[in-house]
Amino acid sequence: MQMDKVQIRELIAGRVARELNDGDVVNLGIGLPTMIPSFLPDGVEVILEAENGIVGAGPATDTFSARYVVDAGGKQASAIPGGAFIDSATSFGLIRGGHIDATVLGALEVDAKGNLANWIIPGKMLPGMGGAMDLVVGAKRVIVAMEHTQKGRPKILEACTLPLTAVECVDLIVTEMGVIEVTPDGLVLKEINPAFTVDEVREATGAELTIAEPLPSML
Repeated sequence: MQMDKVQIRELIAGRVARELNDGDVVNLGIGLPTMIPSFLPDGVEVILEAENGIVGAGPATDTFSARYVVDAGGKQASAIPGGAFIDSATSFGLIRGGHIDATVLGALEVDAKGNLANWIIPGKMLPGMGGAMDLVVGAKRVIVAMEHTQKGRPKILEACTLPLTAVECVDLIVTEMGVIEVTPDGLVLKEINPAFTVDEVREATGAELTIAEPLPSML
């Protein structure tokens, strides 16, 4: 099955949205994770926390006031009715204090122990780690939303090769190929995209996978 980039991102965002519960306080990373609110099931509302100081962040907007309101990625944002603006120290107090129910972010690499590398490729200019280091150790649940491979190279490995953001922090990995849980015994494929076979998922994964039985569809 051939999917374009938009279809892949929508599939991943839609599946991650089903992991969130009504009333959760959620921090979303830049890029793909920002699509998740559009796919929340009926009856599920979450409180979005932006690490630069918005609790109750709303959608992007092009209104005049939006030029003064940006999210952690520097893009124009808004706040929902009842939302609040707080200083950075208070924001990170929420994050480090364990008040974030879930954080969803992308990754360069994730490994069999739940180690995460998502902040730098040595030798390349990147903006830096941002709040990821705090989020992945402070949130109650860490979900990685990403494409399964990068130019054919597995991004899920037995051991990360890039500098780590944090160790043993990832709980769940959602890609266009399936849903993978990180357990003390390794990686478990819990759901699969029926467009792929188990063998294809294994071939695209650079770590050993245990296959759940039964193995439901992720769709």
